[in-house]
Amino acid sequence: MPKNSKVTQREHSSEHVTESVADLLALEEPVDYKQSILNMAGETGGKQKAADEELGAEDRPAWNSKLQYILAQIGFSVGLGNIWRFPYLCQKNGGGAYLVPYLVLLIIIGIPLFFLELAVGQRIRRGSIGVWHYVCPRLGGIGFSSCIVCLFVGLYYNVIIGWSIFYFFKSFQYPLPWSECPVIRNGTVAVVEAECEKSSATTYFWYREALDISNSISESGGLNWKMTLCLLVAWSIVGMAVVKGIQSSGKVMYFSSLFPYVVLACFLVRGLLLRGAVDGILHMFTPKLDKMLDPQVWREAATQVFFALGLGFGGVIAFSSYNKPDNNCHFDAALVSFINFFTSVLATLVVFAVLGFKANIMNEKCVVENAEKILGYLHTNVLSRDLIPPHVNFSHLTAKDYTEMYKVIRAVKEDHFASLGLDPCLLEDELDKGTGLAFIAFTEAMTHFPASPFWSVMFFLMLINLGLGSMIGTMAGITTPIIDTFKVPKEMFTVGCCVFAFFVGLLFVQRSGNYFVTMFDDYSATLPLTVIVILENIAVAWIYGTKKFMQELTEMLGFRPYRFYFYMWKFVSPLCMAVLTTASIIQLGVTPPGYSAWIKEEAAERYLYFPTWAMALLITLIVVATLPIPVVFILRHFHLLSDGSNTLSVSYKKGRMMKDISNLEENDETRFILSKVPSEAPSPMPTHRSYLGPGSTSPLETGGNPNGRYGSSYLLAGTPESEL
Repeated sequence: MPKNSKVTQREHSSEHVTESVADLLALEEPVDYKQSILNMAGETGGKQKAADEELGAEDRPAWNSKLQYILAQIGFSVGLGNIWRFPYLCQKNGGGAYLVPYLVLLIIIGIPLFFLELAVGQRIRRGSIGVWHYVCPRLGGIGFSSCIVCLFVGLYYNVIIGWSIFYFFKSFQYPLPWSECPVIRNGTVAVVEAECEKSSATTYFWYREALDISNSISESGGLNWKMTLCLLVAWSIVGMAVVKGIQSSGKVMYFSSLFPYVVLACFLVRGLLLRGAVDGILHMFTPKLDKMLDPQVWREAATQVFFALGLGFGGVIAFSSYNKPDNNCHFDAALVSFINFFTSVLATLVVFAVLGFKANIMNEKCVVENAEKILGYLHTNVLSRDLIPPHVNFSHLTAKDYTEMYKVIRAVKEDHFASLGLDPCLLEDELDKGTGLAFIAFTEAMTHFPASPFWSVMFFLMLINLGLGSMIGTMAGITTPIIDTFKVPKEMFTVGCCVFAFFVGLLFVQRSGNYFVTMFDDYSATLPLTVIVILENIAVAWIYGTKKFMQELTEMLGFRPYRFYFYMWKFVSPLCMAVLTTASIIQLGVTPPGYSAWIKEEAAERYLYFPTWAMALLITLIVVATLPIPVVFILRHFHLLSDGSNTLSVSYKKGRMMKDISNLEENDETRFILSKVPSEAPSPMPTHRSYLGPGSTSPLETGGNPNGRYGSSYLLAGTPESEL
């Protein structure tokens, strides 16, 4: 072989040498193919196996262990939504009745699509951009849209972590600062803050001390410097956790994924020992059956399934892409989905046990206050003592006694009852009050705990860790596909993303920032996410082919997945998602988007519609998130953007092939790629492609020797299989 040939360079140099397939074979002396590492389909002995293993080894990072990978997926899927959103939706949508639509949608949409994302990520070993480019080049925009949605979610999600950081540091004092209303002193006169007196201490602390919120989204009010600092701390923590990729984030997951379960277990034991905990749990599991038929409940359940499992974000695909090709991702899908649902139910038990305790305390307070009103009416002869049952003792008045007395007074004084201002003091009414579960209702309940600062520190440290695990997955959904596709420096790009996100995130730490969080959380991310998940399903099930996909899963896993997945991917899941998407669009048309504003003068919430400029911003965000899908489709449909099928080269380093991309002339593709049809497109789940050496017949003319004269099987450069 000539000394100046590139193959000779490859043998004597550690530098990358890149050349086209045509240049590689032209004018080179024959080699002993039996001893060559390039022989992939000829000999089947030990050297052949070694060659396969060497080609399979690549520079892509990998998880240190299966446990680390599972914890990463759990950390990404189990987040603040399990502790905050799921209990809120359960309370809002009929208690135990909400679990029915959630479980149904988890089985027919959640688990099948979670398994699908795990499988394509593991098989193709790329981020979301690369995966959907290979599955269907014309739908390659799915990956870009996933990155944009991840960015939108990451922007406001880290703000919520910032809120948790603020409460965490405020918890190191006794009594807790939200346990009592502040007192304003004017000389010798002490007056309770009016806004706090009209609402409650915890509500006042949340809206005024923490958020310092404005009356509407149109009133910016400037930056909240306390939350700005907390946001900076949050992005600094996330940046340090993800700067090295899975090498750094994988280690963080051991703590951030496991610690919340320790705290939840402690809270569950403590909560069950609280007086009134059983009332809260019974309230949770008492179903309101009429809610099960409400389309709005099903739509919210579907959205929660998407957010809970991280479907469509790209984080699931990114984490799975660092797996070994033979990993049992079917088991992973079932395990992570079960743990996710179990965590949601466990968190809901904890929340409702604590809320039951709080409801009993507030109900007792209501009874005492109204009993004092009745005593006053008795002393002024507004009410007759004959209305009071003889067994009632005002010194030890129970909720049952008060309810009996309330009913008698209401029946006798029916005409003038409203002027008395008496409350029914029903426990169910207190249990239904769950606005702001994490930062209002739960924090108020903790003020009644013995050693309340300890429990508050643990609770908000748990929220920080839950949020961190989800943010690591969200950042992976942004960085992994961009780094894989554009080969940008990992550390520099990751740090740049965090800095950029911090400055854009200042939008959410204005005094009106909470209203923008509502806009992004409820509207801007939800609809694009649903579209992405539908197209992912269609790309695999209808364009690539469910049967073909199932066959390749069988080869990868070593067993055939259940036929259940075939029917879910092919028919049930896309149909259900199409119906839910249509319902979401109709809902937006019927009910204009809005938000709950806190009115300072009234010390109460009021539902307001978004103004015109905010609606324009909301629509723009939805369009920006989904725009890459039609743009890439049009560009590739009219051949304005290459789909990569006409790019083929090989690159060498220390005796093994590596992927590189360089252009070949159009007719080189059919000359040098062996396939049953020269125009055959690269497989999204590629198999080894054989190369025909010089002097071989056309692949269309050969029947028995698919590897031609030399038996040298070349991998299709630019496909994931070339790096497996």
